[in-house]
Amino acid sequence: MNSSSLASFTLTPPQCNFRLSFQTKPKPNFHYPRLTSTSISLKPKSNFTIFLQSTDSNSPVSFPDENASYVPVEEIIDKDWSVLEYTGPNIDRIISAGKLDENSRVLISTGSEEFVDCLVGSSKFKSLLVLHDSLLILALIIEKYDNIKCWQGEVTIVPHKWAPFDAVFLYFLPALPFKLEDVLGSLAPKSSPGGRVIISHPQGREILKQQRQQYPEVVVSDLPDKTTLQSVAAAYSFDVAEFMDEPDFYLAVLIRSRT
Repeated sequence: MNSSSLASFTLTPPQCNFRLSFQTKPKPNFHYPRLTSTSISLKPKSNFTIFLQSTDSNSPVSFPDENASYVPVEEIIDKDWSVLEYTGPNIDRIISAGKLDENSRVLISTGSEEFVDCLVGSSKFKSLLVLHDSLLILALIIEKYDNIKCWQGEVTIVPHKWAPFDAVFLYFLPALPFKLEDVLGSLAPKSSPGGRVIISHPQGREILKQQRQQYPEVVVSDLPDKTTLQSVAAAYSFDVAEFMDEPDFYLAVLIRSRT
C-alpha cells in the first residue's frame, strides 16, 4: 500500500528495532480487541500518522511522547496483504451487488484500501465498519476517513453493538481462516431481515490457484461451489439470490430471510 504517511521498511528481526510515534485523528473509531497487554491511548485533534524508524542499538522500543498512542511491535510485523490489491472493473460489480442506500449499515471483512476507497466514493450509506487482521491497513483507512469505524478482529466475533448490518462484504473470502458454516452462522443474527452477504473474489478461481501458492500465509481457504453454498446458506436462513463462478470473477449474493 502506498501512503505518504507510512514509511517503507524491511523487517529482519531480531536485528532491527523500531521507534514508533503516533498522532491520532479527531475522535478515531479504532478498536483493538486483541491487545490485552498494552492499553491504547488516543490523543484527539491531530492527524493520525505512523512513523517507523530503524535503530542500530539493541535497546527496547521507546515512545518519545508519553501522550502518544502505541501498540506492541509484534502487531506492526504484518503479513503480505498485497494479494488483496486490485483496481479492475469487478470492484464496481461487487459493490453494486450490495444495493446500498443512505440507510445502509455496511460491514467489510478483510477488504483492501482500494476497495474501501471505491465503496466510499461511489455509494451512500449510514454507517461503515471495516474489519481486518492488519493494523497497518486499518491505520491507512482511518487516516483518510473520519466517519468509518475500524476494528482489528475476525468477522466471527464482531460485537453485536454494531449490528444489524444491511450489507456484509466478504470481499476476499479465501483470506478468512474459518469454515463457511462459522462465518454465516456468526453473521445470521447480525444481519437485518433482507440483509445481504456478498461473497467475492475479484479475479476468480484461476488467479486464486496462483495466489494460494504465492501467498500461503494469507490465502488459506477456497471458494464454495454453488451446491455447498446453497446448503450452508439454507442452514442459517440465507437464500442464494445470485451466483457467478467465472474463471476471472466470483460473486455470490445471499439474502437473509425476513421470517
